[in-house]
Amino acid sequence: MTAAVADRRAPHRPPAAAPGWWADLVGSAAALSLLVVTALWTADRGVQELVAGVATGLTSLGRLTGLLSADLMLIQVVLMARVPLIERRFGQDRIARWHRLAGFASFHLLLAHVALTTLGYAGTARQNPLAQAWLLVTAYPGMLLATAALALLVLVVVTSVRAARRRLRYESWHLLHLYAYLGIALALPHQLWTGADLVGSPVARAYWWTVYLLALASVLVYRLGLPAWRSLRHRVEVAAVVPEAPGVTSVWLRGRHLHRLPVRAGQFLNWRFLAGPGWSRAHPYSLSAPPSGDLMRITVKDLGDGTSRVATLRPGTKVLIEGPYGRLTGEHWRGGGVTMFACGVGITPLLALLWELPYAPGRAVLLYRARTPRELAFAAELDRLAAARGLVVHHLVGPRGRRPSWLPAYAEGLTDAEALRRLSPDIAGHDVYLCGPDGWVDAVRTATRAAGVPDAHVHHEKFAW
Repeated sequence: MTAAVADRRAPHRPPAAAPGWWADLVGSAAALSLLVVTALWTADRGVQELVAGVATGLTSLGRLTGLLSADLMLIQVVLMARVPLIERRFGQDRIARWHRLAGFASFHLLLAHVALTTLGYAGTARQNPLAQAWLLVTAYPGMLLATAALALLVLVVVTSVRAARRRLRYESWHLLHLYAYLGIALALPHQLWTGADLVGSPVARAYWWTVYLLALASVLVYRLGLPAWRSLRHRVEVAAVVPEAPGVTSVWLRGRHLHRLPVRAGQFLNWRFLAGPGWSRAHPYSLSAPPSGDLMRITVKDLGDGTSRVATLRPGTKVLIEGPYGRLTGEHWRGGGVTMFACGVGITPLLALLWELPYAPGRAVLLYRARTPRELAFAAELDRLAAARGLVVHHLVGPRGRRPSWLPAYAEGLTDAEALRRLSPDIAGHDVYLCGPDGWVDAVRTATRAAGVPDAHVHHEKFAW
């Protein structure tokens, strides 16, 4: 791909953020759903049964924990359904954090539901809890499916623990995580057939059918329907594959009417390259050049989890797309100076932003961190940005120091904030964009706070999964 093509920039588009009231509405709806569930349990004599006796109280409390667990599961599904208004307002980092918190809370409530209900039934029948558990599984409608659902959710939760995730390839973890959908589906018959709170109340039935159908519609429309429609409409294929640095490859992509794809510099899409085995597994890659005409570019680092296939792609390879996602865009830019922090392949979305934002000469600073000079990508393109747009580039190359820091070891004589003020003296009044691994991003955010940058002016994306 020629330099002339690489230099073509999309015009800066006006902000397209979701309205401010949307954040309050989403949060209020989630909280309201939990209150509605508790109110339905109360209306079905939940409180009276809670104080009627030990066994009856355990059973009633088991009902409540089960209902709250189910509601949180459905909130999880909606959060990760990639609903555009939720995605644009909160961003994937925050949504993923909420998804994780809701997931673990739901799982613990589910375990409490199983234990409390079993003990309550055993107390009422005056028999051994293990015998009662066996009876529940084998004799009650839908309980075998619910037991299978519990096993699947245990698998998902165990593989979501950080220690386990670090040992799994991204593809393996993602495939296992999809079993959560099957677990939720298998648990539904148990709730429909034996759930007293749903069976005995028309209002409860209306509520639960509504939230289940809403969650299902979110997945069908935004995780399946919209990506399929965009892939068919734009017919994306590989145009060229260009090595950028050792283990770093850019892929130029062409398609039909890409100017109508609602993607902005700094965002990412999930990509499926239809080139042999592994095509069904999507990978999230950010744009490294803003869409221009019917071309766009992504840049990928070989991490050994399927990303190595990118360097072997051939022009003409068909591509399925899902997205765009992410909030690391120019809609947050206030029109003044900008400082950008990139670590390794984190340069990818920031490079696209550096081409798109119409900053004044000398009003943009890039701090680019890498372990070795060989790992620095886009040297020629950054030189063109410096010459044509007045970009100030600082390469921070070298091994890590002994203390946690965003700086290399040779800068250990300075505090993180002191170094930042020297490299970008006006940073306190800048918008700040940063992209890199978890620990490095956290270190940069600590330094920007110490340098006087308000958190509201810092926009980040972590690429660790």
